[in-house]
Amino acid sequence: MNILMVGDVIGRPGRAAFARYTPKLRKEKGIDLVVVNGENAAGGKGLTEPVFDELLSGGADIVTSGNHIWDKKEVAAIIDREPYLVRPANYPEGTPGRGWCVYPWRAKNIGVLNLAGRTFMPPLDCPFQKAEAALRALKDCDVILVDFHAEATSEKLALGWYLDGRVSAVAGTHTHIQTADERVLPGGTAYVSDLGMVGPMNSVLGVRTDIILQKFTTGLPTRFDLADGPCVYSALFITIDEATGRTGSVERVQIREE
Repeated sequence: MNILMVGDVIGRPGRAAFARYTPKLRKEKGIDLVVVNGENAAGGKGLTEPVFDELLSGGADIVTSGNHIWDKKEVAAIIDREPYLVRPANYPEGTPGRGWCVYPWRAKNIGVLNLAGRTFMPPLDCPFQKAEAALRALKDCDVILVDFHAEATSEKLALGWYLDGRVSAVAGTHTHIQTADERVLPGGTAYVSDLGMVGPMNSVLGVRTDIILQKFTTGLPTRFDLADGPCVYSALFITIDEATGRTGSVERVQIREE
């Protein structure tokens, strides 16, 4: 089984790049399932129904998210309705939406779990404890993929070790910078601290550099407008043994436009 987990898609430029390269990668690498983080896909923050549909038509099977999922109020119209749109599972009980989903693939069930970190992030329930509850709910899945939307690499790596051998992959998102620590942990779990982003390359995390420089040099609030120009496409390609659910190999994917 071949899986592609794709980093945070940033606004219109990111959506266009996602649609440009995902179908090509699916064909070249024989990809069976694409999981993409879409929390920044609408204008750089949030998600709307048309943007969600655009991600699906661009090649996504499952859309994960993070702390910005609520930034567009329009998401309320789909968060409970779309079975393959997930938000962090460790939001409090009663929060709209779902924290995991089960995707049928041939005779297999693929579980996708979304969690958010707590270090340098908004306060939420414990992701480690919520992971335990999620694994009980996903016990009949043959493969489980985790998108851990977190700031601190230490917290991400700790969750990777915590879930090693119990899930097929733990991939970090949120920082928009692809890390070079991809590996298969001893128990057979794929790990990377951050998938990176799909968005404008000549930017600061997708935002125009002049705006961010102004913010850092003056300390004054500024409006974040997205950059344009060539994009970067960042993802992790994972091969998984269908019989065991263990990862066989991982490969970072990064396409840089000129």
